[in-house]
Amino acid sequence: MLPSAAMTVSAAASAAASPPLPSVTLAGVRLHAIDEAQCIAHVLRELAAGRGGVVVTANLDHVRRLQQPGPFRDVYAAADVVTVDGMPVVWACRIQGTPVKGRVAGSDLMRSLPAAAAAAGRSVYLLGGDPGAGEAAAAALRAASPALRIAGVECPPFGFEKDAAYTTALRARLQAAAPDVVFVALGSPKQEFVIRDLRMALPAAWWLGVGISFSFVAGDVQRAPRWLQRLGLEWLHRLVQEPRRLARRYLVDGLPFAVALFARAAWARVRGAGRRP
Repeated sequence: MLPSAAMTVSAAASAAASPPLPSVTLAGVRLHAIDEAQCIAHVLRELAAGRGGVVVTANLDHVRRLQQPGPFRDVYAAADVVTVDGMPVVWACRIQGTPVKGRVAGSDLMRSLPAAAAAAGRSVYLLGGDPGAGEAAAAALRAASPALRIAGVECPPFGFEKDAAYTTALRARLQAAAPDVVFVALGSPKQEFVIRDLRMALPAAWWLGVGISFSFVAGDVQRAPRWLQRLGLEWLHRLVQEPRRLARRYLVDGLPFAVALFARAAWARVRGAGRRP
């Protein structure tokens, strides 16, 4: 082991563990009851201690898919931070009697975490997105935070995760770039599985799956206004933009599951379930 690497491992081992994040359980899914500032502070604190990790953002669709056993559930079980991304999930927690502080969306962290990373002298890597979106997002992030170090930008070809040679080369590029934070914009669940497969290439980095967020930051896709987000109607704004791709997810799968989730949350409140230490 190189001396610098040994020093990093030693520092991480000696660093005091961060206090546990408060959490609740909704429909069997662990959720951290934190706000955006707490999430960012936790990531930066862990980076300073030499520890990496994974943030996953639990929206309604994720919670729905997590009701079935499988590799996606395993990814969530292994995640270090599970934020609440989506007003229906926030509402269900309230109905259950285990309120959280609000949404911590990946698309919000895509802007706030790089700004905080710049202030802390940390670097970020943008992996995925539509062709050109990563570069445009990097330019926008630099414009907002001139001190931000972009360690790399890469838009892998479709199906790259099945190409062993490409994945090996990507892993080497990530290791050479040595970013502190890696944003992966490949859509769910693909991005979560890619993070699972690549994260040990950079065990001291923090990894976040952020879906379409590169296009939001780049301005290629318009995000819903804040008032729609607060009303829990961001999904409707997205549906209008991409009806063919999102109709099944939101209308066929999402709405019935939301109703069932609210009913389950109400029953859990009656039983006094959901709260975790």
